[in-house]
Amino acid sequence: MTPETKKRPSLQNANGSASYKPPQPSNEGDREVKSSVVRLRREPSTDHRSESYEDVRTDYHPSVFSALERFLPLDILSASRDVKFHHMSKILGNYLPRGERNRAQRHKEYRDKILKNYQPLHRELYTLNPDRFFVQSFIDAIKGNTEESFRRIIIEPSPGIYTFSMLQPEFCEMIFSEVENFQRWVHATKFKIMRPNTMNKYGAVLDDFGLDTMLDKLTAEFITPLASVFFPNLCGSSLDSHHGFVVEYSKDRDLELGFHVDDSEVTLNVCLGKQFTGGDLFFRGVRCEDHVNGTTYPEEISEYSHVPGQAVLHAGRHRHGAKIITSGYRVNLILWCRSSLFRELKTHQTEFSSWCGECLHQKQERQKKFFAARKQDQLVPFLLVQIWSSLAILSLSHSWTLRVF
Repeated sequence: MTPETKKRPSLQNANGSASYKPPQPSNEGDREVKSSVVRLRREPSTDHRSESYEDVRTDYHPSVFSALERFLPLDILSASRDVKFHHMSKILGNYLPRGERNRAQRHKEYRDKILKNYQPLHRELYTLNPDRFFVQSFIDAIKGNTEESFRRIIIEPSPGIYTFSMLQPEFCEMIFSEVENFQRWVHATKFKIMRPNTMNKYGAVLDDFGLDTMLDKLTAEFITPLASVFFPNLCGSSLDSHHGFVVEYSKDRDLELGFHVDDSEVTLNVCLGKQFTGGDLFFRGVRCEDHVNGTTYPEEISEYSHVPGQAVLHAGRHRHGAKIITSGYRVNLILWCRSSLFRELKTHQTEFSSWCGECLHQKQERQKKFFAARKQDQLVPFLLVQIWSSLAILSLSHSWTLRVF
């Protein structure tokens, strides 16, 4: 979803939807399965070995289908690959309106043209090298793969906001210089590039010039373990696609970023540098589509100051923005991590109190009213009993008084 300020976000998927049409089912059993309505399961089949979709031409990375397949119903898992692909394409297609498909195809052609002509500056950047890219504490935490190991490196300044040291200075400098090199190529060739989103006028989409494979691995092997622990209600264990980009802030670039939500389930935001003052992030609570412009409660107000190499991980629906940068130049790496499973499950729900602050607040208010009414209902009979008992005691006391006289 493209960030916004005043109107509700409209769900869009920057990665596009499947365009491949598989062959028709080869038997009646497949036809019967193919015609049924498929709902994904909440938990994956851990012992299921997914099909390979490397030979399938789509606007999604083949790994998306391999990951999503494990969440298909058991009866679909035993069907042919074409049937499974059909259902997964339909699910993924729900997040790219029919009218957007031509745009997705044009975007694919745009990326192919860049990849054919652009010459990378740091080819080693295009293959994930943890020992060279990440600080040791982050590597050790991921290897531990437990909440305890993650908590050792994480600070949670406000509920749902997690900060930790992540990138080595060498990686920050490499990706910064790679983006500069790409921008020089764009200027020299007069190639018109797409910006990361409708709010940032400066920056570049990393996936568009070949860094998508590296970012796929970063998402799968390093962000998903964290998200599965800290964002289980957002299907953090099933992140299957991403949108990676850099943004730039300075006096002659973007000065600030307005109040918005991201088109992601989980967002990774890492400061690459350089020298700057101001530009703090501000957060105002997690909201669903219906409450994105609703009330902010005092306990939801939080701010975060960027530090080069340090990451902040938060829910994409966590409303936020960036204050005005007062001096210098700041570049940030942003990774929007998405879950097709979460988006499918969300279509079958009517309230989201497990993650939306306003839905939770309204649910708690309903519960308070319910228990207050129930208490009132119980109080009336109790008071009647007390009055009856008092009258009985007075009557008995009066009777004994008469006997004495």
